[in-house]
Amino acid sequence: MDWFLDRQDRASASLLRREITAFLSRHTVDQAEEIDDAALIVAELLANAYDHGQGDIWVSLQWTEAQPVLEVHDMGAAFALPREAPTAEQSRGRGLWIVSQFSSELAVAAKRAGGKFVRSVLPVVRPRELTLDLPARRVSPLPALSEARPEGGFGRESFLRALVVQLSTAIEQQQGPEAAQRAIAQVAADIGGQMEQEYRDAAGTPAAPLEPAQIAECLVRLKAAIGGTFQVVEVTEDRLVFVNSDCPFGAAVRQSPSLCRMTSSVFGGIAARNVGSSAVTLEERIAMGDTQCRVVVHLGAAAAKAERAHRYSAAP
Repeated sequence: MDWFLDRQDRASASLLRREITAFLSRHTVDQAEEIDDAALIVAELLANAYDHGQGDIWVSLQWTEAQPVLEVHDMGAAFALPREAPTAEQSRGRGLWIVSQFSSELAVAAKRAGGKFVRSVLPVVRPRELTLDLPARRVSPLPALSEARPEGGFGRESFLRALVVQLSTAIEQQQGPEAAQRAIAQVAADIGGQMEQEYRDAAGTPAAPLEPAQIAECLVRLKAAIGGTFQVVEVTEDRLVFVNSDCPFGAAVRQSPSLCRMTSSVFGGIAARNVGSSAVTLEERIAMGDTQCRVVVHLGAAAAKAERAHRYSAAP
């Protein structure tokens, strides 16, 4: 899940901390102490972003492995983590030192185009069976009135963003997040499959599996058709790497970072259909304050080794 926080609205940090804590509580069993530790980590990292960061704040919670990973992004400068407990005379670093004692992994990294993110592995483990949870929505995906064009009405980016996110939200609220996830995956699979077929027809490619270079060309082609500027920077048998400087959804994607999952599903689905399995890592995201997107598609056996990735496999 992804969230956008307005730096001028400090109350949002408390609301988000409670939301994440409640989510973790519903998805774990008999881990009251660990939940408290995780809540402390969330509170400290959010407070650090508000007190010492700059610009807008984005929060991402990924739970693709046994333990959830929390990332807090902002546009401030990176810093070094304290290696030992601060003394009474030191005014900064105490919160991060406490976080380092409760988190199995804590890291700070500069974003290549400016800003930073802090990543922490939260000390809870999910059971095999997950319950359904309905996350609160504090940022409306509907077009803001300020997005209206001078000649009237809303532009393509505003309309498509609202359409996609509202459909997903409606399914999630009425049938649960599991149903919404299946719907998004199905839509992405259908769209990706049709775009792959269009590429095959245009390129005169037979029904045989596409080679990595052809997969890369297909993905760039489909993104270009909807206003993206994806470029290939690496093609090997193990992975494809793309960068993009212009999101088809425009600047408004920063308030709806969940739209990145559509890219992940389309890219991962097309790759998996041709090589059997794939994994997609969203290393940099315009939706999270980066000036570009950097997407890595891991192919075949390499997909199993990819960390913090969304995984896809071909239908039997």
